[in-house]
Amino acid sequence: MIRSTAAAFGDNVAIRLAGDESAGGGVSFREIDARSSQIARGLLAQGIGKGARVGFIFGNAPEFLVIFAAIARIGAVAIPISTMIRANELVRVLRQSDVSGLIVQREYLGHDYVQRLLDALPGLAQSARRHIALPEVPYLRWIVSTGPDLPVPVDGIAGLAEAGASIGEDLLAAVEAEVHPTDQIVEIYTSGSMALPKGVRHNHGPVLFRCHYLRSMLNIELGAQVTAQLPFFWVGGLMMYLLPSWEAGATVVCPQRTLNNSRVAMGSVLTDDDVKALARQPKPWWGLGMSETLGPYSYADDFRAPGYPLCAPMDHFADGYEIRLADAEDRPVADGEVGEMQIRGYPVSPGLHKMERAAYFSADGYYRTGDLCLREGSRVHFVGRSGDMIKAAGSNVSPAEVEMELQALDGVQAAYVVGIPDKERGQLVAAAVIAEDARDLDFQWLEGELRKKLSPYKVPRGWGQITRDEVPLLHSNKVSRRQIEQLLAERLARG
Repeated sequence: MIRSTAAAFGDNVAIRLAGDESAGGGVSFREIDARSSQIARGLLAQGIGKGARVGFIFGNAPEFLVIFAAIARIGAVAIPISTMIRANELVRVLRQSDVSGLIVQREYLGHDYVQRLLDALPGLAQSARRHIALPEVPYLRWIVSTGPDLPVPVDGIAGLAEAGASIGEDLLAAVEAEVHPTDQIVEIYTSGSMALPKGVRHNHGPVLFRCHYLRSMLNIELGAQVTAQLPFFWVGGLMMYLLPSWEAGATVVCPQRTLNNSRVAMGSVLTDDDVKALARQPKPWWGLGMSETLGPYSYADDFRAPGYPLCAPMDHFADGYEIRLADAEDRPVADGEVGEMQIRGYPVSPGLHKMERAAYFSADGYYRTGDLCLREGSRVHFVGRSGDMIKAAGSNVSPAEVEMELQALDGVQAAYVVGIPDKERGQLVAAAVIAEDARDLDFQWLEGELRKKLSPYKVPRGWGQITRDEVPLLHSNKVSRRQIEQLLAERLARG
């Protein structure tokens, strides 16, 4: 793909930063090939080959594509790491992912990522150049970065490229010829609203299969200008913007900031105004999707179905997937019943790094998504995540149901309902509420109104008013319900 797009589209701009309209602005398809070839040779000279694990931290920019292409074309495993990651999370991901090398953008949106590494790994300051050996990250051996004035344990990326001078074109071509569709290309680190991050593996063949499908679904054409609204280190940014545009010969435009906004957080009940705004966007209206499925695998005829506010209904399923709704014994549920969405097929991840396959897959190969869905004839509705369901006094409470009723009440802009540990009830239903127009909310009145609409066990017994800025978000633009639980528990403990 790298070589063929360079031959087909040549000096056309493949990717550029927003606002870079100058002659020669951005990076061409031919330059992607040449620059990634140079870095790839440097990686080979560094001892990186098929299956070697290379992490990189870059924002949406031409350099992201160059580094990704360089790692992938030699059969190494590209592990993009979120630019939003904090120091303590960074250590966990570097250790969990077993990266042997790390390529880092020095600065992005005012953040110094070399300094963040030094904060995360204080032992780096005592490491000899080009030989990192730290118990916290036992497989990490080298770090390179862009920018001047790099500290001793970090080398400049120019040195990596220069090292590639010893690798000839014939050797690079021979290495590329041994990269097959069944080889791993990428590992996406992701997290759910309640879960710790996990490494999701994908192979070359399925990635290109999905790239081709999504290009067709999104109607991306030669010469189009495609604005990347999601970070490339998310599967959404990689598979919905970067790769399909690259295949089509379109130009990917990288705005300074990508979408990370609690108003449109995935898996949350949107306000009526936000639903109306989003429904004006062109089709397809995507339904469920996840890192394990290389993006959305369902799409809808309607933006939302009445009574199901979390997600577009699933009226159609993408090529290459088989789905079923199953009970706890992996048996299909009847029409009108709720079951877990399970999915298998060529584009589904072959497994999660360092995790037994049986922990996430059924015996017949279906991935257990943790998404609870209801079948209504040919249509499937998403009703919530199994890990988000609240068990209060022996009864299941759907956060989405309570949030939908809350947001229908006067003065409420948005609400997030969670379960807080409680000795008597198992979990206490609690709500963090954002008010319209910054008014003070009357929780006694809200509770009374909800009792008119919901069973008593579903009505929150703990309340807290928060602002929009206080809504905690994960790297995947999902609301962190675990952090909301902690916030409410602390406020309720203080009385």
